[in-house]
Amino acid sequence: MAKVFRAFFFKSLLFFWYRFLLRQLNNLLGFHRSIGTNAFPSQFKYQKYHSLAHRSDLTDHTLIFDVEGTLLKSSSLFPYFMLVAFEAGGLIRSFVLILLYPFVCLAGPEMGLNIMVIICFFGIKAKSFRAGRAVLPKFLLENVGSEMFEILNRGGKKVAVSNLPQVMVESFLKEYLEIDLVVGRQLKVFCGYYVGLMEGRKIVAPHALNQVREGQGRADAIGIWGFNKSLDSELLSHCKEVYLVMEADKRGWKTLPREKYPKALIFHDGRLAMRPTPMNAVATLIWFPYGLVLAIIRICIALSLPYHISTPLLAITGLRLTTSKPKTCNKEDDGECSDGNHRQLYVCNHRTLLDPLYLSFALRRDLIAVTYSLSRMSEILAPIKTVRLSRDRNEDAKMMRTLLRQGDLVVCPEGTTCREPYLLRFSPLFSEMSDEITPVAVDCHVSMFHGTTAGGLKCLDPLLFLMNPSPIYTVQLLDKLSRSSTALDRFKVANQVQSHIGMALGFECTMLTRKDKYLILAGNDGLVSSASATSKS
Repeated sequence: MAKVFRAFFFKSLLFFWYRFLLRQLNNLLGFHRSIGTNAFPSQFKYQKYHSLAHRSDLTDHTLIFDVEGTLLKSSSLFPYFMLVAFEAGGLIRSFVLILLYPFVCLAGPEMGLNIMVIICFFGIKAKSFRAGRAVLPKFLLENVGSEMFEILNRGGKKVAVSNLPQVMVESFLKEYLEIDLVVGRQLKVFCGYYVGLMEGRKIVAPHALNQVREGQGRADAIGIWGFNKSLDSELLSHCKEVYLVMEADKRGWKTLPREKYPKALIFHDGRLAMRPTPMNAVATLIWFPYGLVLAIIRICIALSLPYHISTPLLAITGLRLTTSKPKTCNKEDDGECSDGNHRQLYVCNHRTLLDPLYLSFALRRDLIAVTYSLSRMSEILAPIKTVRLSRDRNEDAKMMRTLLRQGDLVVCPEGTTCREPYLLRFSPLFSEMSDEITPVAVDCHVSMFHGTTAGGLKCLDPLLFLMNPSPIYTVQLLDKLSRSSTALDRFKVANQVQSHIGMALGFECTMLTRKDKYLILAGNDGLVSSASATSKS
């Protein structure tokens, strides 16, 4: 068996080297398939894309463009496959992709693409694949060139052509960039599982292209293609003009700013916080075991030592906590601004499951946290008292009033976490609990791993957050709402608290809810049975 494996390995290595040397020879001889003349109609002509910026008739044309070669600033496909491998396949699959990436580079574009597809998709259940909708859009949007997007935005109908599997790019292109038609590669499925092989290039049927060009038959389509990309002769046969984008052109492009996104990116999922380029991916995987040990040390310190000792020790390990107090607060010992007789109700936005704990460290005293749902592991390990709400309004109101008589209470009325600079709708239940409400603006920054998830194990959220080398938390205690303001309608109170926190953080307030988040990211309403071992938040 070992001999057979060695023979297969050396034959594969020789084959990869043969493909690599043949490709280099073709380049030296000038055989660029991307500008071959035999594959196109005689009326076909091409020129540089710069001249498109001065055309005023683009609204009369259908634009057919190459996603990797023109829309994205970097043509490297590795980061997107690394995201699929890590988020959909796990840690071992990510290691395999890293180890085989040198062979991917030597094998050439088409063969390298096939190798990455096999590694990342083999054995993945097709129905449960969420990365294309929940993870990849954020990283793809952050790689869109502003200059090319402006040109596409001035066009009529838009047809995107990609060498990537369609499940990876369709949601990003249609939902966030409002592309009319996406032409990608189809993955083969057997018994509901991907086998890691792609079908041939999906060709647009004539009637489909006619539907896209409906009402614009007075003008021919325009193709926009990457110079080093093989041209799709069947699609581009509809074009009399093709504009080529050079790699040197893309190096000077700017990234599309967030405010120019056709659809705001409010929700996204996945554990990786940084763009997993080859160097970043290697650094992340090397750091993973050290980060795991560091997270365990941090947890032990937080659970076993009092606040005045654990806080400086945690700072030595790399945890950063910045606290600011309201201007009207005169007490300097613990940040408390109460009159001594009333229990405090703290209302904060929700970034991670550690929000109440960081507020407790900022105030240096124990709080009681109410949550809509929490994993059993997090509930057991929490150093402060946590109480689950039942989602029954009357029962929850009674429970919160009882807890408020026992001690200071902290609640996150968004009901779920949001990573981006937006605030979800605040549930108004908290406004009925007390006449004294202290808004708390919370924000956090991580460099490697997100401590939240919509579809993964919730018990790993605090662990992954603490595995970051130097996570940063910011806790701002805002001025308490006056008794006159809390006498308003409960919905107005909730909106007022949301507005105050949004202004303090520079976040945009929305009316989106927990249900909206889970419908977008996970395809469900985020509710699970109480018997489930893993609960969502």
